[in-house]
Amino acid sequence: MEAMVLTRPGRPLVLEHRPVPEPGDGEIRVRVEACAVCRTDLHVVDGDLPHPALPLVPGHEIVGIVEAIGRGVHGLAPGRRVGIPWLGHTCGHCAYCDDGRENLCDTPVFTGYGRDGGFATHVVADAAFSFPLDGFDDPVAAAPLMCAGLIGWRSLKAAGPGRRIGLYGFGAAAHILAQVLRHQGREVYAFTRAGDTAAQTLALSLGAAWAGASEDLPPEPLDAAILFAPVGELVPLALKAVAKGGRVVCGGIHMSDIPSFPYRILWEERSIVSVANLTRADATEFLSLAPSFGIEMTTTIYPLEQANAALDDLRAGRFQGAAVLVPGAAEAAKS
Repeated sequence: MEAMVLTRPGRPLVLEHRPVPEPGDGEIRVRVEACAVCRTDLHVVDGDLPHPALPLVPGHEIVGIVEAIGRGVHGLAPGRRVGIPWLGHTCGHCAYCDDGRENLCDTPVFTGYGRDGGFATHVVADAAFSFPLDGFDDPVAAAPLMCAGLIGWRSLKAAGPGRRIGLYGFGAAAHILAQVLRHQGREVYAFTRAGDTAAQTLALSLGAAWAGASEDLPPEPLDAAILFAPVGELVPLALKAVAKGGRVVCGGIHMSDIPSFPYRILWEERSIVSVANLTRADATEFLSLAPSFGIEMTTTIYPLEQANAALDDLRAGRFQGAAVLVPGAAEAAKS
């Protein structure tokens, strides 16, 4: 197999050739068809998230075909397409797992952080944390759903049933969630970096009622705001944009420090909450509904060997939607 490997945070990934792994008890081996590149991957590679399991293969928005199964695996057979998300394993017995909040497990294992992920031609995953993707015929379009879609869905549930929803940072997650919100008949307000007319144009093309800079106030007070951009300075701005009783949801795993702000913009029962990881119930729910949402993915394909370029382009905001690594894409382009 081939894999793009992180040997030390802050350094480029290195292409390695490895033996194809065998799945252990309760595991499956998957031939990777596509792996989307997430901002969390940037945080892992850049060293924003501490103590990755080095050497590490990043990537946690994985779609592929089951090639082999270990002992004790039921319901997944070779030849079936599956998705593998960020949450790769939980203990199953801590207070959070017992309470149905496995996203807060005391000893979790995360794909592409605590165990090797999908920037590779093959990956081994816990079968219990892998999801059948029957009916998802395009692996490139399905890959971003495995994190941008899932975290967006959990963030939306945290935001509540309000009609006017602001999305700060119009990357892959907001790009998906905007379409979900429009399907639900809600209004989308898109906030981007100042001058990012391409992102604003994309948001409007996906049905947003308004698009502007993060520093702008929307034409109407928001019922809730969801922050996908990892910028702490956005929290006070979002608080100013939400109506009384409104909620600001921080959807990222990492964010720069939130600056101090006057209590008056939090008063009147506004609230700030964070979203951590996901549960298998979130994935099952979203993936069962996703086909009905009519989501059209905007993707940029990179060969596996160009993972560093994909990360650089994500860091610089050089594309709209999601970057997706496809093993064998370079060879296919030559033929």
